[in-house]
Amino acid sequence: MAGYKEETAKPCCECKAEDTCTFASPLEAMKGAAKEKLMYIPAVNIEDTKTKPDYMATVDVDPESPSYCQVIHRLYMPVVGDELHHVGWNACASCVGQKGRPTHAYLVSPGVISGNIYFIDVKSDPKVPKFHKVIEGKDLLEKFGVAFPHTAHCAPEEIIMSFMGGKTKEGKYIPGGAGFVTFDPVTLEMKRRWEVGKQIDFNYDFWYQPRRNVMVSSEWGDPECFTNGFNPAHVADGRYGRKLYVWNWTERTLIKELDLGVGAIPLEVRFLHNPDKAEGYVGNALSSEMVRFVEREGDWVSEIAIKVEPIEVEGWALPAMPSLITDFCISLDDKYLYFSNWLHGDVRQYDISVEPPRMVGQCFVGGSLKAGGPVKRKDGQPQPEALKVKGVEIQGGAQMVQLSLDGKRLYVSTSLFSSWDRQFYPDMLKRGAQLLQLDVDTEKGGLTVNPEFLVDFGQEPDGPVSCHEMRFPGGDSTSDIW
Repeated sequence: MAGYKEETAKPCCECKAEDTCTFASPLEAMKGAAKEKLMYIPAVNIEDTKTKPDYMATVDVDPESPSYCQVIHRLYMPVVGDELHHVGWNACASCVGQKGRPTHAYLVSPGVISGNIYFIDVKSDPKVPKFHKVIEGKDLLEKFGVAFPHTAHCAPEEIIMSFMGGKTKEGKYIPGGAGFVTFDPVTLEMKRRWEVGKQIDFNYDFWYQPRRNVMVSSEWGDPECFTNGFNPAHVADGRYGRKLYVWNWTERTLIKELDLGVGAIPLEVRFLHNPDKAEGYVGNALSSEMVRFVEREGDWVSEIAIKVEPIEVEGWALPAMPSLITDFCISLDDKYLYFSNWLHGDVRQYDISVEPPRMVGQCFVGGSLKAGGPVKRKDGQPQPEALKVKGVEIQGGAQMVQLSLDGKRLYVSTSLFSSWDRQFYPDMLKRGAQLLQLDVDTEKGGLTVNPEFLVDFGQEPDGPVSCHEMRFPGGDSTSDIW
């Protein structure tokens, strides 16, 4: 049972750096953080990938600003075809006081397809980010045999990044090479392979809990498969993931594999924010389950906490449509868990301080089930009307979610990955993706669309683009680890 009480909060460290972590505990951040005014979000070119580069968009999210809900700056990548995706930090709340490592100074933004790692300076001028350092994918491939970078987390002594596979000399995509590489937190130079010993099958996301001496990672699948869209036959062929990997944090060794079943495809991983808790969650995309992992009597086990049932449909690729849980986040007090169902289109809010978890909020944001579309439910249940915000019909479905530090605003973007966007939501190529905001009832639970907030990436100056993971300059609910 989750829920983070005040008496359990204590400082993460005794920071002595020249620019330390702002808050000593998750609860302090939740209660004392200023309201976010800026957001950084990758914009990915899905219409013209040959001549137009991706860029990092800076969005004004301050309701008092005249440029509210506008992209106020675009940092274009130096090459085309990066596929910007997830974004991390050079340093966050897990700092231990290293000299020369200012907190939340550099975004760490990898290109999944190019393999390039961009360190972006957002400290000098938060409204006008600039490149600080670039590490090319070919150098990482040559030195460590890795490609397809995904998640970056700032750790106390280094920056750790997950890689989902590798490439042959002929450029063929392979799962071999999946693992982790570290970077020096001050110089940002490549450092070492993080893991010691056995190589894992696939890789994707990870989270660590230093007080419990543990890291847990997940797996998407074979890069040759997921980069070209989704083929259900590849699941049966064993080319998509089904495991969680549990690691000894200090020794960097694999201590257990948790098999979540055929067709699981476990993606995002989050521990509870309470740094003393040996408990977290992973979202199984295809089996549409929120799985809890927990240490009991020295052994790590997993159990299904929430399951979203598939819906029988007609007019779609398969007779039953999974919800496809693709992202989630947890409030800093560990009371609420929010997750997105990219195909069904809804965002859900669950109270995880009770057992079993109880759904207290739900809001449909696009999706494949909207009324008037080609897909029809066969169970007779109503289908949601197409969501329009400020006159714009939302494309795609609820995908990445990011919660404000105070837990009152949930931001939602609608793009998953370019090849999957093209396959499941082809209209996004011409109409772009959107960023919207849901207001959260933090007392009783509940989600409602903010009718005044919309960033339409279908109306960008260089043509429609998609948008993905979100970061705030002062930290957020999915990057800071205490």
